[in-house]
Parts: sequence; structure tokens; C-alpha cells
Amino acid sequence: MATHAVLSSGVNIWKSLACAKTELRLDLTLACGQSFRWRETAEGHWTGVMGGRVWTLTQTDDTLWYHVYKKTNRQVEASDRRGRGGISHMPEIKFIGSVKEEEEMPLATTLKHDTEEEEEMLRDYFQLNVKLGDLYREWGAVDPHLKHIADIFTGVRMLRQEPTECLFSFLCTSNNHISRIQGMVERLCQALGTPLCQLDQTSYNDFPSLSALADSSVEASLRELRFGYRARYLQQSAKQILDKHGLQWLEGLRGVSYLQARDALRTLPGVGTKVADCVCLMSLDKADAVPIDTHVWQIAKRDYKYAAGRELKTLTDKVHKDIGNFFRNLWGPYAGWAQSVVFCADLKKFQKLKDLPNVKRPKTEEGSEDEWRVACKKTKVKTQMNMKSRCKRKSKMPVKEERVL
Repeated sequence: MATHAVLSSGVNIWKSLACAKTELRLDLTLACGQSFRWRETAEGHWTGVMGGRVWTLTQTDDTLWYHVYKKTNRQVEASDRRGRGGISHMPEIKFIGSVKEEEEMPLATTLKHDTEEEEEMLRDYFQLNVKLGDLYREWGAVDPHLKHIADIFTGVRMLRQEPTECLFSFLCTSNNHISRIQGMVERLCQALGTPLCQLDQTSYNDFPSLSALADSSVEASLRELRFGYRARYLQQSAKQILDKHGLQWLEGLRGVSYLQARDALRTLPGVGTKVADCVCLMSLDKADAVPIDTHVWQIAKRDYKYAAGRELKTLTDKVHKDIGNFFRNLWGPYAGWAQSVVFCADLKKFQKLKDLPNVKRPKTEEGSEDEWRVACKKTKVKTQMNMKSRCKRKSKMPVKEERVL
């Protein structure tokens, strides 16, 4: 049976590109609630589906290593014959590229064109053209809190996902947490997506197409898979996109302004401001989109002394807008990227990183009061607030469960 690739078994089936961990940390970026399709299949090795292909990624200090599992002609034919609607079963699949088949399929069988295309796909997916180290320095110069956590949570990079996958994955996130969302997205792909390969008895399917999601049978099928009320949102949103806009509409939103894209997404069933902001940030090239939920609201109050709306019990549209503007004024045009760093640093699953030896520990708030006062004064928002009390007030909040961004 085909197995997941492991770098220690030999590098000749792997390809690589230069990328320092300060520019990308796979363990943080792939597990912080941006994408729900990556799993750690061996220590430091992440396997998932991207661009209709199954990948395993790992890294050393200055190199990103990747292996793509190739489909055979027989597998391609099976995928072409497969129907798009309803619940399906994973067929038996043979594929090329596992470590155990290394001798049968030497590296020479991989075309140069494939190598160049795959490298470009990775660079685009991780947006490696953006110099993350420069952004960290810019944010640290204006934000003492981010500066203090930067040495621990380095390399948190924003993904550039395929818009359909990003939108319909985030439709599963309401009242949910990361591990449960991962299960739902996986069931969605197994039910409606095209089979790609099978590794160590784990089946990998592509994300469903809009046509597959819009089928009239989908809502009932997804309810059987425990999607609850979200099942209707997925089917109706897909149908609305196809009926009113067409297949290219979502990708076309990359070419309009952030507010235009967000407002367009909010016309879809089940898409509120937070989901729309996530899709804008993670797939539509809107780096200034700052998704706000109750978790981020609490971070703003606790770590940034944000006082507006403190007396409110629920997150209103006005507070959502004001907090977003607060962070955009603080962090600049890549505010959404900066927010992902502080969000990641607050997830329960990553708290153990703060206890590792030889890591610079953040200063306490008491020890950096002057820095907070300067940062607060530099950040101007329209919301009226008492700047002096905002910079001095202390609030306590326990570490949150792994809520999605």
C-alpha cells in the first residue's frame, strides 16, 4: 500500500525551494485555522490537498521541502468518469510517488514543466513574494504586544487559497472550533469531491466544485453527515453563485476593492461579516481585511486596552467596524496578516511554545506601560474612547479554546 512520504527516507523523491523558517512556519501557518485540509502525518510533515494535488510538506531551517503524489492514467480516467453529485465511495486507487515505490519510479520521470509549475503553485499559495520579516519589523515598531510575541510566533504567513474552497470551508465555521471544522470539511470532500489518492489507508479527495455543491440533493446528504443548519447554507450559496453570477464570480472579486468584495459575499446565505472578512483575507488578496469575532474582541480588550463597546454583551456591526479600523490604523495595509499572528499566539494548542527553553519571553504589561501608552496614542480611530484609561486599564481573560479566525 502507498505511504506518506518522509524526508528521512531519502531526498531523491523530494523537491525543494529556499525558504527560511522566519518567513514560513508550517506548524503554525497550516494549523491556525486558515485552511482545514492539512494534517501532520509524521513529525514535522504536513499532508494536504492544494490545487487538485496531494502534497506532503516539511522544512529545515532554510529550506521548504515538498513531495507531490502523481496520478496514474488509470486514476485520471476514474476521476473523469466519476459523477459530481451525491454521496460516493472511494475507489481503489494506484498512484506514483510514494517512498516505497521510489525504485520503480525514479525522479527522472518527473517533467521539468511539472517541477516549475509545482514550485509556482507553492509560492503563490504561501505568498512567498511578501517579505514577512520586513512586516514583522514594521509591526513591532508600532505594536509592543506583537513585538514581544514575534520571537516565539515567527513565520505565521497568510495563505492564498482557492476562493471556492475558502468560502465553503468557512461556511462550516459558525459556532464551531478548528478540530470539528476539519472533520466537517473532510466529510464534505469525501462525499462530493473527486478522488485523488490513498495513502496509509487515508483517502484524499479534491474540494467539491460549485456544481457539485449546488446539486439539489446536497442539503439532505450533508445533514446526514451532521452539518446541521450549515447544510442549507452551503447548497443555497453555491446555487445562488451559479444562478446569478457564474463560475468565475468568486475569483473575479480579487479585482475589486475590499469593501466591494465583502459586501458582495454578504449577499450569500449564511455569510456574515466575519466569514466575509476571512474569505477576503485568505483568498481574495485583501490584506487589510481583519476578521473580528468574540475571541479577537477579547484580545483587543485584554492586550490592546480597547475600551469601546466594553459594556456590550454581543459583537455589533459598529464594534466590528471600529475594531477593524483600530487594527488597520495600528498595523497598516497588511493588518489582516498581523492579526493572524496575535490570533495564533492566543490559541490554546500553541501555548506550550511559550514554555520552550531558549526563547525570549514577552515582557509583562506592567513592564512595558510606557510602550503601550505610546502605541495607544499613535493609533487613532473614530470611536470615542478615553485614551488614558484605555492605556492603563488591565483586563484578565483565560486562554481561549481553538476558535477559528
